[in-house]
Amino acid sequence: MADVHQKNDLDARIASAKAAGQVRAGVALPPAKGYSQGARVLTLLLGALFGGGVMGWALDHWLGTSPWALLIVLTLAVIGAFLNIIKISKERAE
Repeated sequence: MADVHQKNDLDARIASAKAAGQVRAGVALPPAKGYSQGARVLTLLLGALFGGGVMGWALDHWLGTSPWALLIVLTLAVIGAFLNIIKISKERAE
């Protein structure tokens, strides 16, 4: 029984030493849980703002309705992004 405890302790010490060696060597550690979800949320928000802005501006330019198409499309894009963010928030962190 003591041998099993010593083996587990040795394995933990080896893993700790390997992790410390990787940090010293500059090897990237895997991101923390939820990091990829945060990146998805940021991408959704930025994409909605940029995409909605470009599409709204293009419609305004084409139809001559400045600034109404920009405001409407941008608002719809942000609402859609927030609905997707709500879906993402219900997922488990990887």
